[in-house]
Amino acid sequence: MSEQSIKTIDRRAFVASLMAGVPDALVVSGLGSPSYDVFAAGDRVGNFYLWGAMGGAAALGLGLALAQPEKSVVVVTGDGEQLMGIGVLGTIGAKQPKNLTIVVLDNGHYGETGMQQSHSSLGTDLVAVAKGFGLVDSFAVHQERDITQIVERVNARRGSVFAQVHIRADEPPRALPPRDGVYVKNRFRQALGYAPF
Repeated sequence: MSEQSIKTIDRRAFVASLMAGVPDALVVSGLGSPSYDVFAAGDRVGNFYLWGAMGGAAALGLGLALAQPEKSVVVVTGDGEQLMGIGVLGTIGAKQPKNLTIVVLDNGHYGETGMQQSHSSLGTDLVAVAKGFGLVDSFAVHQERDITQIVERVNARRGSVFAQVHIRADEPPRALPPRDGVYVKNRFRQALGYAPF
């Protein structure tokens, strides 16, 4: 087994470091573990937690990036969710928002449904897929110290980014963000200067 195939990154610590490095970014987190991790790093009005829209995080992030071009937008999602919404990578590749970064926490499993293997552990190369969709700045992260590659790109806003972060397949204690979708939406809208509705 190669060194790169061994997943050693602690996802909770990695997400905490990511969030600390991009304090002004708007963050969309995918359902399950990514939302738990983003919330555990510190709840803030610029976080939009998705509870049940599997496959929708990157699409929401794309719309947000296009609507808020002066702000950095980060999507934190899992491999299973990104695989379910894989087609949106084609739209991101076509639109090329300079302020959008997709961070896929990849443990090679569907963590929310019983830890069945996902396609990313069965041969699907998500970086190659993203590049095939036109996301030239796509790369894999195998070491925690490489988080700087992501943070620098988020803050620079020079182009669309896709980062596949190889994390351990473990389950830290759940940290549950607010479950009231209307509350999360209204709070997020207010943070952007819009009236809630």
